[in-house]
Amino acid sequence: MAYQTFRQEYLQVPPVTRAYTTACVLTTAAVQLELITPFQLYFNPELIFKHFQVWRLITNYLFFGPVGFNFLFNMIFLYRYCRMLEEGSFRGRTADFVFMFLFGGLLMTLFGLFVNLVFLGQAFTIMLVYVWSRRNPYVRMNFFGLLIFQAPFLPWVLMGFSLLLGNSIIVDLLGIAVGHIYFFLEDVFPNQPGGGRLLRTPSVLKAIFDTPEDDPNYNPLPEERPGGFAWGEGQRLGI
Repeated sequence: MAYQTFRQEYLQVPPVTRAYTTACVLTTAAVQLELITPFQLYFNPELIFKHFQVWRLITNYLFFGPVGFNFLFNMIFLYRYCRMLEEGSFRGRTADFVFMFLFGGLLMTLFGLFVNLVFLGQAFTIMLVYVWSRRNPYVRMNFFGLLIFQAPFLPWVLMGFSLLLGNSIIVDLLGIAVGHIYFFLEDVFPNQPGGGRLLRTPSVLKAIFDTPEDDPNYNPLPEERPGGFAWGEGQRLGI
């Protein structure tokens, strides 16, 4: 019975979020079981381009460190905000969501050539948080019950939290930068005088990922509860 319940809940998660979070969890489990090591996963341009270890372009986004507070914190944020984007502004637009993943990953990888980061998954999570926060500017956030602010400030609050923990803020800045570039090109520039859409999802992705009809029984995760936990709980303000 428990297995059936878990299976039903698992299959309710939208496909991109389900695939990415599952890959992250399985990669971490494989490292914990010593089936693989982080040295086989990290981002290393020399090994990628000179020794053709191209899998590192993907695996460096899948490992968030050993199981602990930092891993759980990142997984919760990744799952929540990735799912809310997929069920919110990308509802019925799976191909566009996949294209955002590809565009953000490519841009982050290019920037990663110039910064000393070996794993980019956390920066990718911040990118998702940034895009969600800019598309939901009237949601009020409650961070650990200490700070109340509107959603667009969330990435900067997370950066401040990283600073307090003694972590490098380069990760957060990279995620914010890539998220802002995507948001500007997709949401801001097309609405400017003389602007237009520069990002267009390839038709091959639409053919693969977009379905003609939505499942009428699908139960989306409400964006009115953006955090779902004490540090991310919020509600939409009236406008």
